[in-house]
Amino acid sequence: MALLVTGAHAQEFPDRPLRLVVPWPPSGNVDITARTVAPAFAEALGQQVIVENRAGAGGRIGTEAVVKSPADGYALLLGSSGTVTAGPAVFKNRLYEPKDLVAVGPIQSVPIVLTVALKTNISSFKGFTDLAKAKPGQVSIASAGSGSSNHLAIELLMRMADLKLLHVPYKGSGPALIDLIGGQVESMMDQLTASLGHIKEGRIRPLAISSRTRSPLLPNVPTLDELGVKGYEADTWTGIFAPTGTPAPIVQKLSAALRRAMSVEAVRERYRGMGVQVMDMTQSEFAAYVRADYDKWLKVAREGNIVVE
Repeated sequence: MALLVTGAHAQEFPDRPLRLVVPWPPSGNVDITARTVAPAFAEALGQQVIVENRAGAGGRIGTEAVVKSPADGYALLLGSSGTVTAGPAVFKNRLYEPKDLVAVGPIQSVPIVLTVALKTNISSFKGFTDLAKAKPGQVSIASAGSGSSNHLAIELLMRMADLKLLHVPYKGSGPALIDLIGGQVESMMDQLTASLGHIKEGRIRPLAISSRTRSPLLPNVPTLDELGVKGYEADTWTGIFAPTGTPAPIVQKLSAALRRAMSVEAVRERYRGMGVQVMDMTQSEFAAYVRADYDKWLKVAREGNIVVE
């Protein structure tokens, strides 16, 4: 009887508008990602998808709100590596765990770029590592904040390249980039989307990309893997999640609708223009990808004894 009821609800779903919670303020990368896909997602579902910003506590407030929502498919999260995998790997006081969310499907990924201030006169990754090894623990490297994906990308780089850098966390990419341009910090790891404009205008110098393949937006910038840090990969990503316990038929219906939305050429073109890569995965492939990403960052956090209050 319970299975019959669940199946009936799944057939009727959705019969009212859905909420897509963005756990960050308006106009940021995650918010733009949500608002780009929402109209096509709504058309595929046959119901309105309302983007709702619930910012605070590094994305944890909005994420927790979805985790605690009824598991009926009507409250969804626009999740990212920072809120779903990297953050839970390092935060001491967790409001939720990755297991509290079920992956519906991926949207996009973006590489992290290692850049240096022009004042350093460093022009290559070898020059950067030579300086770091000559001055262990003294070469400063900025991130968007403690516990962010960028912070963990720095920790991973230090471990895999045998470097000791001085991590300088900021409250967001904007202030960090200002200080990098001004030379107050020597280097930075940040999403390519945030740094690209400054790179193209010659205000900061790119040394390496964190993805396995080069970015078409910076084709002359090599990957860290190419530069000898074999196996290094630290892309950030976004996707849609539902509370754990959401009936499988509803998750499948949401996933199918998201894949249809992501196949719309206008949506894909908008993402390409943002400098991100559309992720083409099934629901099960994305769920496995998220689990592996969490395991990777949890290992980095434990080995580096990284705990964020």
